[in-house]
Amino acid sequence: MMMNHSPFHRNASAPGPMSRREFLWNSGGGLGGIALACMLGRERPVNAMTSSHGILEGALHLPAKAKRVVQLFMGGAASHLDLFDFKPELIKRHGQKSDFGEHVEAFQDGLGPWMKPVWDFKPYGQSGKPLSAAVADLGPVVDEMAFVHNLVGKTGVHSMATYLQATGFQLPGFPGMGCWVSYGLGSMNENLPTFVVLPDHRGYASNGPKNWDSAFLPAENQGTVIFPGTANPIANLFPGKNQFITRNSNEEGLTLLNHLNREHAARREGDSRLDARIRNYELAAKMQLAAPEALDISGEPAYVLKMYGLAHSQSSFAKEINPIEERDYFGRKCLVARRLLERGVRFVQIWSGNDNGFPRRNWDSHEDIERDHGPLAMGMATGASALIQDLKQRGMLEDTLILWTTEFGRMPSSQGSKGRDHNPYVFTNWLCGGGIKPGVTHGPSDEWGYKPADRSNSTQVYDIHATILHLLGINHEKLALRHNGIDRRLTDVHGRVIQEICA
Repeated sequence: MMMNHSPFHRNASAPGPMSRREFLWNSGGGLGGIALACMLGRERPVNAMTSSHGILEGALHLPAKAKRVVQLFMGGAASHLDLFDFKPELIKRHGQKSDFGEHVEAFQDGLGPWMKPVWDFKPYGQSGKPLSAAVADLGPVVDEMAFVHNLVGKTGVHSMATYLQATGFQLPGFPGMGCWVSYGLGSMNENLPTFVVLPDHRGYASNGPKNWDSAFLPAENQGTVIFPGTANPIANLFPGKNQFITRNSNEEGLTLLNHLNREHAARREGDSRLDARIRNYELAAKMQLAAPEALDISGEPAYVLKMYGLAHSQSSFAKEINPIEERDYFGRKCLVARRLLERGVRFVQIWSGNDNGFPRRNWDSHEDIERDHGPLAMGMATGASALIQDLKQRGMLEDTLILWTTEFGRMPSSQGSKGRDHNPYVFTNWLCGGGIKPGVTHGPSDEWGYKPADRSNSTQVYDIHATILHLLGINHEKLALRHNGIDRRLTDVHGRVIQEICA
């Protein structure tokens, strides 16, 4: 039998003279142990987390101005030129041959003549910010908002651009922003998820659940999907209609399953997936009581329902896309978001627009901006305005951060006679609430709304993400997790805080 000559495996009966080999083994092992203890003291293991605490455990990097986030995502690429970024030059040059002064790589064939905004613009609020008629409902809250008009993307492909805005990377396999916030800060409640996703009622946008998947973060940090206003808003929360499952048998089954899962997990301490699944089962049991109450808007006052666009008598909607339907669905999601936020949900993501299809039910208006953008924009503006006003009247806007985004913008030239092609070269975001300087505009686009006015000083999604984490009290360079030998973070190796829009 082969002998093991390691000094750590010898059974020395009495101390004797130490050989050079023994000295090196003892010294190396001791120093290694000290280094390991030091590293473990600095970095808390992932599997030591509980469902109510994030990795930062309250030890934030800097004072937080916001506690929670709402991300409004317009799937399909909303036109900055027809909503928020007023360009008088396009009105002056409407119908003239577009001349960009450089080669333009269009996504399709969208280099027709210059095209003026589809809707008229007028100034709103003390700031005098011009808004189009399609988003006029945002007028009462425009002085709460900070606009960023020089945001640039990296691609005109929907899936990759959506990934970039949602996760900070153009490829799949990276956690969504809400996952990182959940991972860092944890939950503010025990009965509802930390990160909730409210998709478009017609289906998912480009990439679907991969936009809010936890990827290499613990599974408990992924987004929980809820479809407000549907017969089954949370899939699998309750047993379906059947003849054999009762409330008692369901509880007894879960108790047995948890017991078996914990025995299984105890033998596999390095795998966080089962532990996260157990916590999800425990959370689901609590959600069976908390979620129906949070999603029930029937007790909301009439004036609140009216504010969110829900005070109509229609029980069904026209086949064609229309403002009443869009106000109902988007406003309902915004109202549910407010109810979730006040019950301790940390991050809510609200989507408008599903994946590509015909007729258009998203913001990808290649054929007809007025037909497609109009109802979607009106519904979004009503719901978002109501959410801002509602949070403010409840004293919650000061520590709730709202981000409006889309995957890229649209071209100042026409496609066909009524549509616009993709424009990843510049588009608009706006933010408001916790820690945002109200009533300001940062980073203009050029006279056409084609590229940033200052091309060497544009804003990127990394900067938006860094700013959001900053206002939550997180240094974006320090919230990281090593995966496959690389320290991964939401902002990759980029990002600066946009101090110009921070209060």
